[in-house]
Parts: sequence; structure tokens; C-alpha cells
Amino acid sequence: MARDSQALGFTLAETALAARFRLQAFETIGSTNDAALALAGEGAAANRTWCVARAQTQGRGRHGRQWRSPPGNLYASLLLIDEVVPRAAPQLGFVAGVALARALRRLSPDGSRIVLKWPNDILLDRAKLAGILAEARPLAQGYATVIGFGVNCQSCPPDLPYQAAAFAETGAERHAAEDIFALLSEEMVHWLDQFQQGFDVIRAEWLSLAAGIGGAVNVTTTTRRFEGRFESIDACGRLMVRDAQGVHVIEAGDVLLGH
Repeated sequence: MARDSQALGFTLAETALAARFRLQAFETIGSTNDAALALAGEGAAANRTWCVARAQTQGRGRHGRQWRSPPGNLYASLLLIDEVVPRAAPQLGFVAGVALARALRRLSPDGSRIVLKWPNDILLDRAKLAGILAEARPLAQGYATVIGFGVNCQSCPPDLPYQAAAFAETGAERHAAEDIFALLSEEMVHWLDQFQQGFDVIRAEWLSLAAGIGGAVNVTTTTRRFEGRFESIDACGRLMVRDAQGVHVIEAGDVLLGH
């Protein structure tokens, strides 16, 4: 059951309130993405609603992978209805990545340590600090996109198949989930506004925050694995990797940055 957000300590930034964003806060929930998708059934009245929780019991990442969700970290999802045409919905993931990276950089003593990795990860140095999961659903009237954010604020699982980090390791004076959420809600307002000018604005900002441009990458898709050099992202947000055969444009896949 949703509780008063003030009682849980979560608040929206003033700019988010002015832009008519809403907030539902939960002590524990299965998944904030699922909660936001359920709200989508209410239609336009639920547009721009944040769902945030102190813990999740069924958190998930890309490809249905489990996202461990103990108390102390940030689990938040934003419901957007008809903010973009359906074909542009995947680009909202890049808007979200830029907004979260900028929020974390504002709190970090050394913001340059926080970077983006295609398609949806935030890294602290080379370790995963946060992930983003965007999901979309056609409605009886309109089109809903839900953007989920999972941030390791206080802790990260110790036995993952990749290196992970918690934001507290940056030495930031403010590293609680509530602090990060408030700034994230502010940055999302700003970058959603910027997105109205076109994806080129978001693409340029994303590239300025990206890790590994020009460096070696290992790419795994559903059909192949190969190595190459990370050139850029294209005008749609697809990964561009060059190898001996030329430039490959990747719509979806997993990327491992070279050393």
C-alpha cells in the first residue's frame, strides 16, 4: 500500500511539483515498475507519477534478470503517458541515463568518476552503480512508458558476475536514497524538457558522459559475439562499433568495456 511520501522521507523537487509530477511511496513493494504499469490503466490522470520504494521483493533488470533490492538503496519508476510518440519511446532510456548521471555527479565529490555505459548502466569508475529499465505498453487511449531506476546507494550485492559499487563509496556527504531521488526528480524535468528539442540534444549530452568512446568493447547480441571499437551512438541511440569488417549498428545487446 502506498504511504504518504513525507512519512517515508521522499520528496519531489520544486521544479517537479511545478511541472505536475506526482509521487507514490511504498515501504516494500514487489516492483516499482509493476506499480507504475498498473497505474497506467488509470490513463492520463496518472501521467508523470513516480513510484518509489524502500525495498522490492521482485525487482528486475533487463531480460528479466533479478535486481536485488534490500533497504538502503533507491528503487524508483516514472510513468509517462503520451510524452513521446511510440517509436521514440526507447530514447527515453537515454534521457533517464543522462538525468541520473547528472544527479549523481551533483552529489559526488568527483563527478568525473560517474559515467554512462550503453545502453542503460551508470558506472562508478568501472563498477556498476545503477541500472535503468524502460518498459512500454499501449493503452486503450494513449501509450505508456515506465522508466525504472535502481541505484546502489548504501550497498551492492557481493556475489555478482560483474564488478559493482555503492554511491556511499564516493565519499559524498549526502548519499541516502532520499537525497538522490530528489535530485533525480529535478534532473528528469530538465532533460525531458530538453528532449522536446529533439534527440540530438540528449545524444550529445549522453556522449559527453559516456565511458569507453574510442576504446575496445566486447558485444554480445542474441545472434553473435564480437569485438571492436566503440565509435558512438547513432541518431536513434543504437550502438556503433567498428571492426575489420566495418561499422556495426547494434539495436540491443550487452557490452563489456575493454581494458
